[in-house]
Amino acid sequence: MNEPVPVTREVDHGTAKLMPDVDRERAWLLTVDGAPQSYVDLDEPAHLEFEYVRRLGHVLDTVAPPGRPVDALHLGGGALTLPRYLAATRPGSRQDVVERDGGLLDLVAEHLPLPAGAGVTSHTADARTWLEAAPDDSADVLVADVFGGSRVPAHLTSVAYVREAARVLRPGGVYLANLADAAPFAFLRSQLATLMTQFEELALIAEPGVLRGRRFGNAVLAAAHRPLDIAALSRATAADAFPARVEHGAALRDFAGGARPVRDEDAVPSPEPPEGAFGIG
Repeated sequence: MNEPVPVTREVDHGTAKLMPDVDRERAWLLTVDGAPQSYVDLDEPAHLEFEYVRRLGHVLDTVAPPGRPVDALHLGGGALTLPRYLAATRPGSRQDVVERDGGLLDLVAEHLPLPAGAGVTSHTADARTWLEAAPDDSADVLVADVFGGSRVPAHLTSVAYVREAARVLRPGGVYLANLADAAPFAFLRSQLATLMTQFEELALIAEPGVLRGRRFGNAVLAAAHRPLDIAALSRATAADAFPARVEHGAALRDFAGGARPVRDEDAVPSPEPPEGAFGIG
């Protein structure tokens, strides 16, 4: 009688559905227009289900000593998976979440409420507009996981956007982005070139099959002005249930090749995924 049931609602930018996981008592999958957006376990907020989210989590584990609170800015909200993760693994962190779909935020707040004292504040706004108004040196980590449908919006791919992200981050801060592409990686290479205009250190984390050009998939980019803990990242991603590879240094510069940084006037969304690339069932 108390079994959870799916919830479907029209939100501002599509049809959202919350589906319970039959294998985990209080875990839910959020989809929008059929595409998976987030997975949340209310009893175990440190559980990360999606492969790319696990890789973002591995980087978050290295941005400061274990357990130390951070000030985090999340562009893209979904079901607040990573804010919940940071609240659980780094109690006392202060977090802002920027999500353009206010209806989606309302749905998540109603059915998947955050625990008391989580330290997470949600804002309904366009990610770049909010970022441009954010104070200088106000975040230790900035996570960009923004998709319009299944594509990263063009205005979040340019040097002007990355310059704003670098401004908002503190000198020791780390920028993280979830992107998606396939061989020949024109979009991913352009994003590397764009980040290189503002950040001295970069790392790319992806499943080997994606990097070999075998399939379309997610790639996590990390950027900072300070050295990233590549050894720790490599150990964590290699030992994960979904192993990934970390590229950095000269190999990553070679991968970027002759790609040019993206200007606002030339910016385009990330490529359209092939049919079924991110579907479920």
